[in-house]
Amino acid sequence: MSELTFEQMLEDPNSIRTIHSGEVVEGTVIDVKPEEIVLNIGYKSDGILSKNEYTNDSGVDLSTVVKPGDTMEVKVLKVNDGEGQVVLTYKRLAADRGNKRIEEAYNSGEVLRATVAQVLEGGLSVVYEEVRVFIPASLVSDTYERDLGKYLGQEIEFVISEYNPKRRRYIGDRRQLIAARKAEMQRELFERIHEGDVVEGVVKNVTDFGAFVDLGGADGLLHISEMSWGRVEHPKKVFKVGDKLTVLIKEINGSKVALSLKFEDQNPWRDAADKYAIGNIVTGKVARMTDFGAFVELEPGVDALLHVSQISKEHVEKPADVLSVGQEVTAKIVDFNEADRKISLSIKAIAASGAAQADQDVVPVDIEAVITAQAEEDAQ
Repeated sequence: MSELTFEQMLEDPNSIRTIHSGEVVEGTVIDVKPEEIVLNIGYKSDGILSKNEYTNDSGVDLSTVVKPGDTMEVKVLKVNDGEGQVVLTYKRLAADRGNKRIEEAYNSGEVLRATVAQVLEGGLSVVYEEVRVFIPASLVSDTYERDLGKYLGQEIEFVISEYNPKRRRYIGDRRQLIAARKAEMQRELFERIHEGDVVEGVVKNVTDFGAFVDLGGADGLLHISEMSWGRVEHPKKVFKVGDKLTVLIKEINGSKVALSLKFEDQNPWRDAADKYAIGNIVTGKVARMTDFGAFVELEPGVDALLHVSQISKEHVEKPADVLSVGQEVTAKIVDFNEADRKISLSIKAIAASGAAQADQDVVPVDIEAVITAQAEEDAQ
């Protein structure tokens, strides 16, 4: 301790000062231990600042946060603790000042930043300038948060939505900040994009009917019918959350954006008139069947109908009697309708043309000539 001697008091009368409980004083650190700080506060006795009155963090080692010679403001709790020591507090002074800052932030709507100290059952607890602020789960985000644990130790922004110092009730709100930022991002996005634009996005959610893609301010719907020129069995077999996509903005209707991956330069029907001209022989796989025929995929996005009557020269009751899904078939194009994007096939036509060709390859035989030649050979 550095209590003033009687001689020092006589030499410097000004050194004798009075202090009172609740008074804020400035002191100089003269000794530091893991659990205690000793300060010279210009009084006849030194001030003692325990760890409990320095911070709410029970794991802190005071010798790592202050050192001899440091100055700090503290508040007097007791002028005499019964042993002649002055009991000081730092955290309560900080809390008083923090409470004032919380009040100012509440009145002004100022955005505060603090680290999440605890994850509670009903929300998050942060400490701002020694004041504990509670952020209910419903105010953590603008969407439902299943796992609040990910916020522990993370610095977040919030505003004070409720200030009640009498009940020590300080409520923070992070949701309105997120909503406001998203609204601004959405406004900027819709000022920038137009129908027909090609933009980048990230898959946010995948459903049975399509995928929602985050465009950076709003989500766009990529419907299953717009995922490919070909057939997509299920969106989840093609995409997963987090996939980065380059998509076409097909339509903008208010805040709704319809997307597509069917780029026109990849349209298989662009040169279909040449590839699938009437008379061409093509090969494809049976994609699906009905009672009246089988649909054959010639390439992704191009299906052709093989009518039951064109499967074989023999009578076929149902396509499933002779064909199966996934089976590869070769057929002739017998009809091509580019406007309606319809193609008709025939296996029977190949068989018929093959038979006709075989007939053309047979050289007609003169039976009378053969008999005459044979008779002459026998006479010799």
